[in-house]
Amino acid sequence: MAERLKRSGLVGELSAEFAGTMVLILFGCGVVAQVVAGGALTTPPGGLGNHDSIAWAWGIGVTLGVYVAARLSGAHLNPAVTVALAAFKGFPWRKVAPYAAAQTAGAFVAALIVRWNYTEALAKADPGHTIRTQGVFSTLPANGNTNLPVHEWGAFRDQIIGTAILLLLILAVTDLLNTPPGANLAPFIVGLIVVAIGMAWGTNAGYAINPARDFGPRLASFLTGYGGAWRDQYGNLYFWVPILGPLIGGLLGAGLYKAFVGRFLPTAEPEPPGRVPSPDQEQ
Repeated sequence: MAERLKRSGLVGELSAEFAGTMVLILFGCGVVAQVVAGGALTTPPGGLGNHDSIAWAWGIGVTLGVYVAARLSGAHLNPAVTVALAAFKGFPWRKVAPYAAAQTAGAFVAALIVRWNYTEALAKADPGHTIRTQGVFSTLPANGNTNLPVHEWGAFRDQIIGTAILLLLILAVTDLLNTPPGANLAPFIVGLIVVAIGMAWGTNAGYAINPARDFGPRLASFLTGYGGAWRDQYGNLYFWVPILGPLIGGLLGAGLYKAFVGRFLPTAEPEPPGRVPSPDQEQ
């Protein structure tokens, strides 16, 4: 097994990142399409889910995507994670751009599949393919709600904070020197982190917290009829917010974990006497 993993090299890692991110977006964009487009056509409207079902499906998508990719690539599935791990955990900087490209490509392909599968529902609910259903694929300030006066910079702030929380917690639950989840439960816990962020930090900007998650589907929607995909409900260029905000927030969150927790943890060393039997004690 070790030899096979070694032979797979960077190609195998990128393939895993592509597949894992694709799984994430299939569930994430899929649930939003069901709730927004499909739900608009039920009687009464809104009969196919709500914000909570969206938050749960995104979190489950993260969990399943991590299980798909973890053995080969570590399952970053997010350029903000990749950059933060390069800055603080020794991940090779030469792999950052290829990982981000693979993640974005996986998100793009998954969004195309969702767009194709929900063709009829999207056309019926929003014949002009406008901002009304753009949120199926990419995020908007205040989720497109003009009653909440959040614009680009408010959403930018939100994305920095939300992604900082994400990276601080990812580093906490994956740090072997801390108290990581046992029994291969780390992907499940990471999924719950995303659910929690969606439920607590989803109002101002739709909790993209992942440049690939937003840009890949945004590009897919633009190429399939959403001419206003790069702008928000006010007509302002918005696509840069869920790219730059998460990259900054990821570095901030990883730095906070290292400053407040990581640097104080003991280094890896043999357990003290009385914790683990020594070889002669076992005889």
